[in-house]
Amino acid sequence: MAKVLYITANPKPVENSVSHRVGQAFLQAYRNSHTNDDIREINLYEEDFPIIDYDVLNGWGKMRKDGISFSELNEIEQQKINALNTFTEMIANADKYVFVSPMWNWGIPPRLKAFIDSFVVVGKTFHYTENGPVGHLQGKKAIHVQVSGGIYSQGPFAKMDHSHPYLKQVLNIVGIDDVEVLYVEGHDFDRDKADDIIRKGILDAEKHAMAF
Repeated sequence: MAKVLYITANPKPVENSVSHRVGQAFLQAYRNSHTNDDIREINLYEEDFPIIDYDVLNGWGKMRKDGISFSELNEIEQQKINALNTFTEMIANADKYVFVSPMWNWGIPPRLKAFIDSFVVVGKTFHYTENGPVGHLQGKKAIHVQVSGGIYSQGPFAKMDHSHPYLKQVLNIVGIDDVEVLYVEGHDFDRDKADDIIRKGILDAEKHAMAF
Protein backbone atom coordinates (compact mmCIF):
# COMPACT_ATOMS: atom_id res chain seq x y z
CA MET A 1 0.00 0.00 0.00
CA ALA A 2 1.36 3.39 -1.03
CA LYS A 3 0.69 6.67 0.75
CA VAL A 4 -0.36 9.29 -1.78
CA LEU A 5 -0.67 13.05 -1.34
CA TYR A 6 -3.01 14.73 -3.81
CA ILE A 7 -2.23 18.45 -3.67
CA THR A 8 -4.26 21.13 -5.43
CA ALA A 9 -3.68 24.87 -5.52
CA ASN A 10 -6.71 26.66 -6.91
CA PRO A 11 -9.35 28.62 -4.95
CA LYS A 12 -12.01 28.17 -7.65
CA PRO A 13 -14.82 25.61 -7.33
CA VAL A 14 -14.49 22.47 -9.42
CA GLU A 15 -17.09 23.53 -11.99
CA ASN A 16 -15.16 26.74 -12.76
CA SER A 17 -11.66 25.27 -12.80
CA VAL A 18 -10.00 23.29 -15.57
CA SER A 19 -7.22 22.18 -13.23
CA HIS A 20 -9.71 20.82 -10.69
CA ARG A 21 -11.67 19.01 -13.39
CA VAL A 22 -8.58 17.36 -14.83
CA GLY A 23 -7.22 16.65 -11.38
CA GLN A 24 -10.44 15.03 -10.21
CA ALA A 25 -10.41 12.80 -13.29
CA PHE A 26 -6.86 11.75 -12.40
CA LEU A 27 -7.84 11.12 -8.79
CA GLN A 28 -10.89 9.00 -9.63
CA ALA A 29 -8.94 6.91 -12.13
CA TYR A 30 -6.17 6.45 -9.60
CA ARG A 31 -8.61 5.34 -6.91
CA ASN A 32 -10.16 2.83 -9.29
CA SER A 33 -6.82 1.34 -10.32
CA HIS A 34 -5.00 1.49 -6.95
CA THR A 35 -7.72 0.38 -4.57
CA ASN A 36 -5.41 -0.37 -1.63
CA ASP A 37 -3.52 2.92 -1.58
CA ASP A 38 -4.00 5.50 1.15
CA ILE A 39 -4.84 8.85 -0.49
CA ARG A 40 -4.90 12.18 1.31
CA GLU A 41 -6.33 15.21 -0.48
CA ILE A 42 -4.96 18.66 0.31
CA ASN A 43 -6.50 21.82 -1.12
CA LEU A 44 -3.95 24.50 -0.30
CA TYR A 45 -6.62 27.17 -0.45
CA GLU A 46 -8.53 25.43 2.31
CA GLU A 47 -5.61 24.43 4.53
CA ASP A 48 -4.52 26.73 7.33
CA PHE A 49 -0.75 26.72 7.57
CA PRO A 50 1.71 29.50 8.34
CA ILE A 51 4.11 31.00 5.88
CA ILE A 52 7.77 31.34 6.75
CA ASP A 53 7.96 34.64 8.59
CA TYR A 54 10.19 36.38 11.13
CA ASP A 55 9.13 34.12 14.00
CA VAL A 56 9.95 30.95 12.04
CA LEU A 57 13.28 32.27 10.75
CA ASN A 58 14.23 33.58 14.17
CA GLY A 59 13.36 30.27 15.81
CA TRP A 60 15.30 28.26 13.25
CA GLY A 61 18.25 30.62 13.62
CA LYS A 62 18.31 30.20 17.39
CA MET A 63 18.39 26.41 17.09
CA ARG A 64 20.91 26.20 14.24
CA LYS A 65 23.34 28.98 15.12
CA ASP A 66 22.93 29.45 18.85
CA GLY A 67 22.39 25.84 19.88
CA ILE A 68 19.10 26.64 21.62
CA SER A 69 16.69 23.72 22.04
CA PHE A 70 13.17 23.80 20.67
CA SER A 71 11.73 23.96 24.18
CA GLU A 72 13.64 27.19 24.81
CA LEU A 73 11.96 29.04 21.93
CA ASN A 74 9.12 31.39 22.75
CA GLU A 75 5.53 30.15 22.48
CA ILE A 76 4.78 31.77 19.11
CA GLU A 77 7.99 30.42 17.55
CA GLN A 78 7.18 26.92 18.80
CA GLN A 79 3.61 27.04 17.50
CA LYS A 80 4.59 28.21 14.00
CA ILE A 81 7.51 25.83 13.63
CA ASN A 82 5.36 22.93 14.85
CA ALA A 83 2.70 23.82 12.27
CA LEU A 84 5.30 23.79 9.49
CA ASN A 85 6.78 20.54 10.80
CA THR A 86 3.39 18.89 10.39
CA PHE A 87 3.55 19.42 6.64
CA THR A 88 7.25 18.56 6.46
CA GLU A 89 6.55 15.20 8.09
CA MET A 90 3.48 14.66 5.90
CA ILE A 91 5.63 14.99 2.80
CA ALA A 92 8.43 12.86 4.24
CA ASN A 93 6.04 10.02 5.10
CA ALA A 94 4.33 9.84 1.69
CA ASP A 95 5.38 7.65 -1.22
CA LYS A 96 3.74 9.45 -4.15
CA TYR A 97 2.78 13.05 -4.81
CA VAL A 98 0.23 14.48 -7.23
CA PHE A 99 0.48 18.24 -7.72
CA VAL A 100 -2.37 19.87 -9.65
CA SER A 101 -2.00 23.59 -10.30
CA PRO A 102 -2.81 26.34 -12.77
CA MET A 103 -0.09 28.61 -14.11
CA TRP A 104 -0.50 32.12 -12.71
CA ASN A 105 1.61 34.89 -14.21
CA TRP A 106 4.02 32.24 -15.55
CA GLY A 107 4.58 30.76 -12.09
CA ILE A 108 2.91 28.69 -9.40
CA PRO A 109 0.10 29.94 -7.14
CA PRO A 110 1.39 31.59 -3.94
CA ARG A 111 -0.15 28.98 -1.65
CA LEU A 112 1.78 26.27 -3.49
CA LYS A 113 4.98 28.26 -3.01
CA ALA A 114 4.24 28.51 0.72
CA PHE A 115 3.60 24.75 0.82
CA ILE A 116 6.92 24.06 -0.91
CA ASP A 117 8.65 26.24 1.69
CA SER A 118 7.17 24.03 4.41
CA PHE A 119 8.96 20.89 3.20
CA VAL A 120 12.13 22.08 1.46
CA VAL A 121 13.91 22.38 4.80
CA VAL A 122 17.64 21.87 5.22
CA GLY A 123 18.43 19.20 7.76
CA LYS A 124 15.03 17.55 7.34
CA THR A 125 14.38 16.81 3.67
CA PHE A 126 17.86 17.56 2.34
CA HIS A 127 21.34 18.51 3.47
CA TYR A 128 24.26 20.32 1.91
CA THR A 129 27.54 18.72 0.91
CA GLU A 130 30.61 20.08 -0.83
CA ASN A 131 29.11 18.73 -4.05
CA GLY A 132 25.72 20.36 -3.54
CA PRO A 133 22.43 19.41 -1.87
CA VAL A 134 21.50 15.78 -1.23
CA GLY A 135 17.83 14.89 -0.79
CA HIS A 136 16.41 12.60 1.86
CA LEU A 137 13.23 11.60 -0.02
CA GLN A 138 14.80 9.23 -2.51
CA GLY A 139 12.81 6.40 -4.07
CA LYS A 140 9.57 8.40 -4.21
CA LYS A 141 7.74 9.72 -7.26
CA ALA A 142 5.61 12.68 -8.29
CA ILE A 143 3.46 13.96 -11.12
CA HIS A 144 2.59 17.56 -11.84
CA VAL A 145 -0.62 18.35 -13.72
CA GLN A 146 -0.08 21.89 -14.99
CA VAL A 147 -2.94 23.78 -16.59
CA SER A 148 -2.48 27.00 -18.58
CA GLY A 149 -4.57 28.95 -21.05
CA GLY A 150 -1.55 29.52 -23.26
CA ILE A 151 1.07 27.08 -24.57
CA TYR A 152 4.28 26.93 -22.54
CA SER A 153 5.47 23.33 -22.71
CA GLN A 154 7.21 24.02 -26.01
CA GLY A 155 7.62 26.72 -28.62
CA PRO A 156 8.57 30.39 -28.29
CA PHE A 157 6.99 30.88 -24.85
CA ALA A 158 8.54 27.82 -23.17
CA LYS A 159 11.18 30.02 -21.53
CA MET A 160 8.38 31.83 -19.69
CA ASP A 161 7.34 28.69 -17.80
CA HIS A 162 8.56 29.26 -14.25
CA SER A 163 6.03 26.84 -12.84
CA HIS A 164 6.82 23.21 -13.67
CA PRO A 165 10.60 23.68 -14.02
CA TYR A 166 10.67 25.25 -10.55
CA LEU A 167 8.56 22.52 -8.96
CA LYS A 168 10.68 19.82 -10.59
CA GLN A 169 13.87 21.47 -9.36
CA VAL A 170 12.76 21.66 -5.72
CA LEU A 171 11.48 18.08 -5.81
CA ASN A 172 14.85 16.99 -7.18
CA ILE A 173 16.60 18.85 -4.36
CA VAL A 174 14.73 16.85 -1.71
CA GLY A 175 15.54 13.61 -3.56
CA ILE A 176 12.45 13.03 -5.71
CA ASP A 177 13.94 12.41 -9.14
CA ASP A 178 11.01 10.56 -10.71
CA VAL A 179 8.86 13.54 -11.71
CA GLU A 180 6.29 13.31 -14.51
CA VAL A 181 4.39 16.22 -15.99
CA LEU A 182 1.07 16.45 -17.78
CA TYR A 183 0.46 19.75 -19.56
CA VAL A 184 -3.14 20.73 -20.25
CA GLU A 185 -2.74 23.96 -22.16
CA GLY A 186 -3.93 26.25 -24.90
CA HIS A 187 -7.67 26.33 -24.18
CA ASP A 188 -7.64 30.12 -23.85
CA PHE A 189 -5.25 30.57 -26.77
CA ASP A 190 -7.53 28.63 -29.13
CA ARG A 191 -11.10 28.99 -27.87
CA ASP A 192 -12.57 27.03 -30.78
CA LYS A 193 -10.65 23.96 -29.64
CA ALA A 194 -11.04 24.56 -25.89
CA ASP A 195 -13.51 21.74 -25.28
CA ASP A 196 -11.38 19.28 -27.22
CA ILE A 197 -8.24 20.34 -25.36
CA ILE A 198 -9.88 19.89 -21.98
CA ARG A 199 -11.46 16.59 -22.98
CA LYS A 200 -8.06 15.29 -24.12
CA GLY A 201 -6.49 16.54 -20.90
CA ILE A 202 -9.01 14.54 -18.87
CA LEU A 203 -8.37 11.38 -20.91
CA ASP A 204 -4.60 11.85 -20.61
CA ALA A 205 -4.95 12.36 -16.85
CA GLU A 206 -6.85 9.10 -16.52
CA LYS A 207 -4.16 7.26 -18.47
CA HIS A 208 -1.38 8.75 -16.36
CA ALA A 209 -3.24 7.85 -13.18
CA MET A 210 -3.55 4.18 -14.04
CA ALA A 211 0.19 3.92 -14.69
CA PHE A 212 1.32 6.11 -11.80
